[in-house]
Amino acid sequence: MLYSAGMTAAPDPELLALLTLRLTPGLGPRRVEALRRHCGSAQAVLKSPLMELREVAGLDFKALAAIGSPEPQRRAQQEVEIAADYGATLLGRGLEGYPAALEALGDPPAVIWLRGALPALDTVPQAIGVVGTRKASSYALHLAARISADLARAGVVVVSGLARGIDTASHSAAVDAGGVSIGILGSGLDQMYPAENRELAERLVVISEYPLGTRPAAHNFPMRNRLIAALSAGSLIVEGELSSGAMITATHALECGRTVFAVPGRATDPLAAGPHRLLREGAVLTETALDILQELGWQATGAAAVTPDLPPEQSCVWELLAEPATLDDLGLRSGLAQSQLQMALTMLQLGGHIDDVGGRYLRR
Repeated sequence: MLYSAGMTAAPDPELLALLTLRLTPGLGPRRVEALRRHCGSAQAVLKSPLMELREVAGLDFKALAAIGSPEPQRRAQQEVEIAADYGATLLGRGLEGYPAALEALGDPPAVIWLRGALPALDTVPQAIGVVGTRKASSYALHLAARISADLARAGVVVVSGLARGIDTASHSAAVDAGGVSIGILGSGLDQMYPAENRELAERLVVISEYPLGTRPAAHNFPMRNRLIAALSAGSLIVEGELSSGAMITATHALECGRTVFAVPGRATDPLAAGPHRLLREGAVLTETALDILQELGWQATGAAAVTPDLPPEQSCVWELLAEPATLDDLGLRSGLAQSQLQMALTMLQLGGHIDDVGGRYLRR
């Protein structure tokens, strides 16, 4: 840890130097890493002759002048103090505590800002990204929440972007189920967007690659999505149009060598267009948490593997609802008379085992 509220110890010199480079105009993650590798450390970069650095990362004179300026160092020291007051932790690439999973990216952040206790995120972490549209259907919200809750009960970390819609449903369900959920922001930790998720964020581990005070901006969110993909062994796309942020997350997941999961929707629904394209391209069709656990070879524990003790007719219907189904589907597949089927569905709903969402029955 670099600095925590109430501590008076000086920050780690290497992390402070890395933060200085992060805050230097003209230096993105790739250039910072190229410079550090060439010089051996971030501290060595700041002590090297400027013209030598120009040959390493192809820097122009403006960027070289910025490295030689005292302003980035002043900003870095100020950021340390602000982070301490806010109770945030700063983690630097290559240093203790930095998530190894981010190394799957071509451009891992040089520094990340963290609030909360970060779980172990090894090269392929036991975590799943759950993402989708902000304007999700009630069916998709229910399914995202159910899958996220079951993943959490099975010990899987749920990662998402704290946006409205699918993200909010996934985070909420995971922590309500007693699990750990990580929210990735496209702004500084102190600039919650949307504002109504501020209370939810207090229950999560929250990460950003942006300094405190950074306001949300449209170009930050695709960058945020790549962190969701890298910090997860796979990303589940619940609903999203072809041009949605959820599809950007899926693209990053594939680039990181991760598994892409997708929930099927209605054929004519524009919000199903993204998942359907992914399914045609080889994504894993997903309707329950068990689909994910089995695909990744993870042990299915907790509520994700629980089958209730039910009377025969209810048990028959429950087994058929391994995937969501309409009343007509169940009538054809169950062999039950209409009155028997209706009674079984009613008792399952009263018992809290299933829900009717938009005309489709789902296991709760």
